[in-house]
Amino acid sequence: MSEYQRAGSAGAGPGAITPDGCAVEMYARMEADGEQHIVAGAMRAGARTILELGAGAGRVTHALLDLGFEVVAVDESPEMLAEIRGARTVRATIEGLDLGERFDAVLLASYLINTAEPAVRAELLRTCRRHVKDDGCVLIQREGAGWNDPANVPREHRRGPLLIRVAAAEPLGAGVTSVRMEYEFEGRRWSQTHTSHELDEAAVEKALAEAGLRLDAHLTDDRTWLRAVPAATG
Repeated sequence: MSEYQRAGSAGAGPGAITPDGCAVEMYARMEADGEQHIVAGAMRAGARTILELGAGAGRVTHALLDLGFEVVAVDESPEMLAEIRGARTVRATIEGLDLGERFDAVLLASYLINTAEPAVRAELLRTCRRHVKDDGCVLIQREGAGWNDPANVPREHRRGPLLIRVAAAEPLGAGVTSVRMEYEFEGRRWSQTHTSHELDEAAVEKALAEAGLRLDAHLTDDRTWLRAVPAATG
C-alpha cells in the first residue's frame, strides 16, 4: 500500500501515487473514453501538433498518437511519464511552463480547470495561451453542473473492468468541495481525494478572458468540453 498527501489532495493504494493522489498503476491500465475523437473533431483541417498538459500515464496520449497526431506530453510525475510510449515527454508542472514552442492545439483535460485555487487556474490558462498558435485552439474539459453535489453522492459506474465510485463530497464553502474517489480494478483498490471548484459559464468565460482566450464553442451536449481560441488583440 502506497500513500501520498499534499494540501487538498491524497491518494492510497498499490504502486506509486503522484503528488495529487493519482495511482499510476490504475491510470496506466485505463483506456481513453472517446476524448481523442472530441479533440480531433475540434481541430482545424491539417492541424497535427498537440501539447497535452497533465498527460498522466498516456491514456489520451496513446489514443491521439493512434490517430496520427504529434503529441508532446507534460506531467509532473516521472512514474506517469514512464508509461508513455511514442510521444515526446516533458517532466514539469503546468504552472509557469514555457517550452518556447507553439502548437496547433493545447489540451487541458481531466477537469484541471476546476482546481480550487484561482491563482493556479489562472496559471494553467496562461500556459495554454502561451503555447497555442494564433490560429490554433485550446481544448478544455470541465466538470458538469452538479458533479460534486452531495445529493448525488455516492454513485458509481464502470469503464470496462474498472469500477469508478464517487464515494463522498464535502462542501468546504465558496463553491469548493472535497471529493473522495474510489477505484477497483482486478482485485486492486485505490482511493483519491481532491478539492474542486464548480465553475458556471460566466466564471469560465471570465477566467479565459483574463488569460487572453475566448470561448469559441462547446463541443459536447453536456457542455463539459469546450474550445477556446486566442482573443483578438488591438
